[in-house]
Amino acid sequence: MKNPSIKNPSIGTARESSLHRSLKFRYSGSDGVTEAMAGDYVCDGQTSEGELIEVQTGSLGPLKEKVKELTRTAKVRIIHPIIAQKHIELFNDAGSLLRRRKSPRKGSAWDFFDAIVYAPELPLLKNLTIELALIEVTEKRIDDGKGSWRRKGVRIADRFLNAWHGSVTLKKTGDYKQFIPFRKKETFTVREFGEKAGISVNLARKALYVLTKIDLVERIGKKGRAFLYKRR
Repeated sequence: MKNPSIKNPSIGTARESSLHRSLKFRYSGSDGVTEAMAGDYVCDGQTSEGELIEVQTGSLGPLKEKVKELTRTAKVRIIHPIIAQKHIELFNDAGSLLRRRKSPRKGSAWDFFDAIVYAPELPLLKNLTIELALIEVTEKRIDDGKGSWRRKGVRIADRFLNAWHGSVTLKKTGDYKQFIPFRKKETFTVREFGEKAGISVNLARKALYVLTKIDLVERIGKKGRAFLYKRR
Protein backbone atom coordinates (compact mmCIF):
# COMPACT_ATOMS: atom_id res chain seq x y z
CA MET A 1 0.00 0.00 0.00
CA LYS A 2 1.27 3.50 -0.82
CA ASN A 3 2.10 5.80 2.03
CA PRO A 4 0.35 9.16 1.41
CA SER A 5 3.27 10.97 3.04
CA ILE A 6 5.72 9.60 0.47
CA LYS A 7 6.57 11.91 -2.42
CA ASN A 8 6.34 10.41 -5.90
CA PRO A 9 6.25 6.76 -4.81
CA SER A 10 7.31 4.23 -7.41
CA ILE A 11 4.70 2.52 -9.52
CA GLY A 12 2.60 0.04 -7.59
CA THR A 13 3.73 -3.52 -8.15
CA ALA A 14 0.19 -4.52 -9.14
CA ARG A 15 0.51 -2.30 -12.24
CA GLU A 16 4.14 -3.15 -12.90
CA SER A 17 5.05 -4.76 -16.21
CA SER A 18 7.01 -7.99 -16.30
CA LEU A 19 9.80 -6.14 -18.10
CA HIS A 20 10.03 -3.51 -15.37
CA ARG A 21 10.05 -6.22 -12.71
CA SER A 22 12.80 -8.20 -14.45
CA LEU A 23 15.05 -5.14 -14.74
CA LYS A 24 14.36 -4.12 -11.16
CA PHE A 25 15.50 -7.48 -9.81
CA ARG A 26 18.43 -7.73 -12.21
CA TYR A 27 19.93 -4.42 -11.20
CA SER A 28 19.14 -4.63 -7.49
CA GLY A 29 21.07 -7.89 -7.38
CA SER A 30 20.51 -11.08 -5.42
CA ASP A 31 21.88 -9.43 -2.26
CA GLY A 32 19.97 -6.17 -2.73
CA VAL A 33 16.35 -5.21 -2.08
CA THR A 34 13.45 -3.99 -4.20
CA GLU A 35 10.93 -1.25 -3.34
CA ALA A 36 13.61 0.41 -1.21
CA MET A 37 12.87 3.40 1.00
CA ALA A 38 15.18 6.41 0.59
CA GLY A 39 14.07 9.33 2.73
CA ASP A 40 10.61 10.36 1.56
CA TYR A 41 10.83 8.28 -1.60
CA VAL A 42 10.41 4.69 -2.68
CA CYS A 43 12.94 3.49 -5.25
CA ASP A 44 12.68 0.44 -7.48
CA GLY A 45 15.64 -1.11 -5.71
CA GLN A 46 18.89 -0.76 -3.84
CA THR A 47 22.05 -2.81 -4.31
CA SER A 48 23.99 -4.36 -1.45
CA GLU A 49 26.52 -1.52 -1.91
CA GLY A 50 23.79 1.07 -1.32
CA GLU A 51 23.27 2.33 -4.89
CA LEU A 52 19.63 3.25 -5.54
CA ILE A 53 17.99 1.82 -8.66
CA GLU A 54 15.30 3.48 -10.75
CA VAL A 55 13.95 1.69 -13.83
CA GLN A 56 12.35 4.12 -16.26
CA THR A 57 10.95 2.79 -19.53
CA GLY A 58 9.52 6.12 -20.71
CA SER A 59 10.42 9.80 -20.42
CA LEU A 60 12.93 10.74 -17.72
CA GLY A 61 11.02 13.97 -17.08
CA PRO A 62 9.01 12.57 -14.14
CA LEU A 63 12.25 11.61 -12.38
CA LYS A 64 13.87 15.07 -12.46
CA GLU A 65 13.08 16.26 -8.96
CA LYS A 66 13.19 12.82 -7.35
CA VAL A 67 16.65 12.02 -8.66
CA LYS A 68 17.94 15.49 -7.84
CA GLU A 69 16.97 14.93 -4.22
CA LEU A 70 18.26 11.37 -4.04
CA THR A 71 21.69 12.21 -5.46
CA ARG A 72 22.32 14.69 -2.65
CA THR A 73 22.99 11.80 -0.28
CA ALA A 74 23.31 8.60 -2.33
CA LYS A 75 24.48 7.11 -5.61
CA VAL A 76 21.64 6.57 -8.07
CA ARG A 77 21.47 4.49 -11.25
CA ILE A 78 18.67 5.06 -13.76
CA ILE A 79 18.05 2.06 -16.00
CA HIS A 80 16.51 3.00 -19.33
CA PRO A 81 15.73 0.03 -21.59
CA ILE A 82 16.38 0.34 -25.31
CA ILE A 83 14.35 -2.22 -27.23
CA ALA A 84 16.77 -3.47 -29.86
CA GLN A 85 14.31 -6.11 -31.05
CA LYS A 86 10.62 -6.67 -30.33
CA HIS A 87 8.36 -9.67 -30.91
CA ILE A 88 4.62 -9.00 -30.90
CA GLU A 89 2.09 -11.63 -29.82
CA LEU A 90 -1.58 -10.85 -30.49
CA PHE A 91 -4.26 -12.62 -28.45
CA ASN A 92 -8.03 -12.47 -28.69
CA ASP A 93 -10.26 -11.62 -25.74
CA ALA A 94 -10.53 -15.32 -24.83
CA GLY A 95 -6.76 -15.65 -24.48
CA SER A 96 -6.00 -17.55 -27.69
CA LEU A 97 -2.89 -16.61 -29.65
CA LEU A 98 -3.88 -15.17 -33.03
CA ARG A 99 -0.45 -14.47 -34.49
CA ARG A 100 3.15 -13.70 -33.63
CA ARG A 101 5.45 -11.45 -35.59
CA LYS A 102 8.77 -9.66 -35.32
CA SER A 103 8.62 -5.86 -35.33
CA PRO A 104 10.66 -4.39 -38.21
CA ARG A 105 11.84 -1.53 -36.02
CA LYS A 106 15.18 -1.97 -34.27
CA GLY A 107 15.94 0.42 -31.44
CA SER A 108 19.35 1.99 -30.82
CA ALA A 109 21.06 4.00 -28.09
CA TRP A 110 20.01 7.14 -29.96
CA ASP A 111 16.41 6.50 -28.85
CA PHE A 112 17.56 7.59 -25.39
CA PHE A 113 17.28 11.23 -26.48
CA ASP A 114 13.52 10.83 -26.84
CA ALA A 115 13.47 10.07 -23.10
CA ILE A 116 16.01 12.55 -21.74
CA VAL A 117 14.90 15.58 -23.76
CA TYR A 118 12.47 16.47 -20.95
CA ALA A 119 15.22 16.25 -18.32
CA PRO A 120 18.27 17.46 -20.26
CA GLU A 121 20.34 18.50 -17.26
CA LEU A 122 20.21 15.15 -15.43
CA PRO A 123 23.71 14.23 -16.72
CA LEU A 124 25.13 17.18 -14.75
CA LEU A 125 24.15 15.64 -11.41
CA LYS A 126 26.92 14.13 -9.33
CA ASN A 127 26.31 10.60 -8.04
CA LEU A 128 24.11 9.76 -11.03
CA THR A 129 24.72 6.99 -13.56
CA ILE A 130 22.37 6.39 -16.47
CA GLU A 131 22.56 2.94 -18.02
CA LEU A 132 20.95 2.10 -21.35
CA ALA A 133 19.97 -1.57 -21.32
CA LEU A 134 19.91 -2.99 -24.85
CA ILE A 135 17.31 -5.73 -24.78
CA GLU A 136 14.98 -7.98 -26.76
CA VAL A 137 11.37 -8.20 -25.61
CA THR A 138 8.06 -9.85 -26.33
CA GLU A 139 5.06 -7.54 -26.26
CA LYS A 140 1.71 -9.17 -25.46
CA ARG A 141 -1.26 -7.46 -27.09
CA ILE A 142 -4.96 -8.24 -26.66
CA ASP A 143 -7.60 -7.45 -29.26
CA ASP A 144 -10.47 -6.59 -26.89
CA GLY A 145 -11.41 -3.09 -28.02
CA LYS A 146 -9.93 -1.46 -24.92
CA GLY A 147 -6.70 -0.22 -26.45
CA SER A 148 -5.59 2.88 -28.33
CA TRP A 149 -7.48 4.00 -31.39
CA ARG A 150 -4.11 4.04 -33.17
CA ARG A 151 -3.97 0.27 -32.68
CA LYS A 152 -7.69 -0.09 -33.51
CA GLY A 153 -8.64 -1.05 -29.97
CA VAL A 154 -5.77 -3.48 -29.43
CA ARG A 155 -4.15 -2.92 -26.02
CA ILE A 156 -0.67 -3.70 -24.77
CA ALA A 157 -1.14 -6.09 -21.85
CA ASP A 158 2.47 -6.73 -20.88
CA ARG A 159 6.11 -6.80 -21.97
CA PHE A 160 8.58 -9.56 -21.17
CA LEU A 161 12.38 -9.58 -21.24
CA ASN A 162 13.65 -12.17 -23.74
CA ALA A 163 17.33 -11.48 -24.11
CA TRP A 164 20.08 -9.13 -23.02
CA HIS A 165 22.33 -7.50 -25.63
CA GLY A 166 24.61 -5.41 -23.40
CA SER A 167 24.41 -1.85 -22.14
CA VAL A 168 25.79 1.67 -22.52
CA THR A 169 26.85 3.34 -19.27
CA LEU A 170 26.76 7.14 -18.98
CA LYS A 171 28.36 8.25 -15.72
CA LYS A 172 29.89 11.64 -16.50
CA THR A 173 29.19 14.27 -19.12
CA GLY A 174 32.27 13.24 -21.08
CA ASP A 175 30.62 9.87 -21.74
CA TYR A 176 28.08 11.67 -23.92
CA LYS A 177 30.80 12.66 -26.42
CA GLN A 178 30.26 9.30 -28.08
CA PHE A 179 27.01 10.76 -29.43
CA ILE A 180 28.78 13.57 -31.30
CA PRO A 181 29.91 12.32 -34.74
CA PHE A 182 32.17 15.32 -35.34
CA ARG A 183 35.67 16.30 -34.27
CA LYS A 184 36.35 19.08 -31.78
CA LYS A 185 35.49 22.56 -33.14
CA GLU A 186 33.83 21.15 -36.27
CA THR A 187 30.63 22.95 -37.21
CA PHE A 188 27.36 21.41 -38.40
CA THR A 189 23.62 21.96 -38.74
CA VAL A 190 20.89 19.78 -37.25
CA ARG A 191 20.38 18.11 -40.62
CA GLU A 192 24.10 17.44 -41.06
CA PHE A 193 24.25 16.00 -37.55
CA GLY A 194 21.33 13.68 -38.30
CA GLU A 195 22.80 12.53 -41.62
CA LYS A 196 26.18 11.70 -40.08
CA ALA A 197 24.62 9.96 -37.07
CA GLY A 198 22.11 8.09 -39.23
CA ILE A 199 19.08 9.40 -37.35
CA SER A 200 16.04 11.54 -38.19
CA VAL A 201 16.18 15.32 -38.13
CA ASN A 202 13.68 15.32 -35.26
CA LEU A 203 15.85 13.01 -33.14
CA ALA A 204 18.98 14.98 -34.09
CA ARG A 205 17.30 18.15 -32.84
CA LYS A 206 16.54 16.50 -29.49
CA ALA A 207 20.07 15.15 -29.17
CA LEU A 208 21.60 18.56 -29.88
CA TYR A 209 19.30 20.20 -27.36
CA VAL A 210 20.56 17.86 -24.64
CA LEU A 211 24.21 18.06 -25.73
CA THR A 212 23.98 21.85 -25.67
CA LYS A 213 22.46 21.83 -22.18
CA ILE A 214 25.39 19.78 -20.84
CA ASP A 215 27.91 22.07 -22.57
CA LEU A 216 29.40 19.62 -25.06
CA VAL A 217 28.01 21.49 -28.07
CA GLU A 218 27.29 25.19 -28.59
CA ARG A 219 25.07 27.03 -31.03
CA ILE A 220 27.20 29.66 -32.73
CA GLY A 221 24.98 31.25 -35.35
CA LYS A 222 23.29 30.33 -38.60
CA LYS A 223 24.15 28.71 -41.91
CA GLY A 224 21.54 30.09 -44.25
CA ARG A 225 18.25 29.55 -42.43
CA ALA A 226 19.57 26.68 -40.30
CA PHE A 227 21.15 26.98 -36.87
CA LEU A 228 24.87 26.22 -36.82
CA TYR A 229 26.48 24.24 -34.00
CA LYS A 230 30.04 23.55 -32.95
CA ARG A 231 31.50 20.74 -30.89
CA ARG A 232 33.37 22.17 -27.90
